[in-house]
Amino acid sequence: MFLVLALAILVIYRIFCTLPNRRRPVSQANTKSLAVFLGSGGHTSEALALISALDFSRYSPRTYVISEGDSFSAQKARDLELLKETGAGPAQYTLLTIPRARRVHQSLLATPPTALVSLLSCIYHITLAHIPFPFRKRPPFADILILNGPGTCFTLCIAVYINKFLGLSAPRVIYIESFARVESLSLSGKLLYPFVDRFIVQWEQLQEKVPGAEFRGLLV
Repeated sequence: MFLVLALAILVIYRIFCTLPNRRRPVSQANTKSLAVFLGSGGHTSEALALISALDFSRYSPRTYVISEGDSFSAQKARDLELLKETGAGPAQYTLLTIPRARRVHQSLLATPPTALVSLLSCIYHITLAHIPFPFRKRPPFADILILNGPGTCFTLCIAVYINKFLGLSAPRVIYIESFARVESLSLSGKLLYPFVDRFIVQWEQLQEKVPGAEFRGLLV
């Protein structure tokens, strides 16, 4: 009984230690690898509008995470890379497809199995595929992960948090609430708020309701 209690205390302490510290200074490295989740439709348009303003020579390589069957987001990512191409060499980007945590019109009762499949896929791509082996170095999944919804981004965030819990390399997670959320957070925002390193909203009145949120003006 004592061992179980001690283990539970250690786990809780470890979870507490890995909670995001939003006052932590940001590394000023010259280049950073970037991953961004494209949530389809309006979420994809907003996410690509956000990163289109970045200097791609500094944020490289780039990983576009898309849900299975989302050909729209995949094509939009390719279009952006073509638009930003400088001729200095091939674009350093990849498209990563993961299962959807919840399909369109899927009932809540049927969601846990698909969410679990999505989470396992995220754990593979973020954790297992990047564990370094002797004589074989593997780069981390990304230095920065940008999320803006919808639900599948939650499984991505949990996979990142597992890395942090295990002491493995993990990206700094930035969540940017949708432009459409003026007075209240989306469900994704409410779920991800405790786990992300930076939480950004696009309306000042919403920032006043969310402790620790950042307001940088309209970003899209």
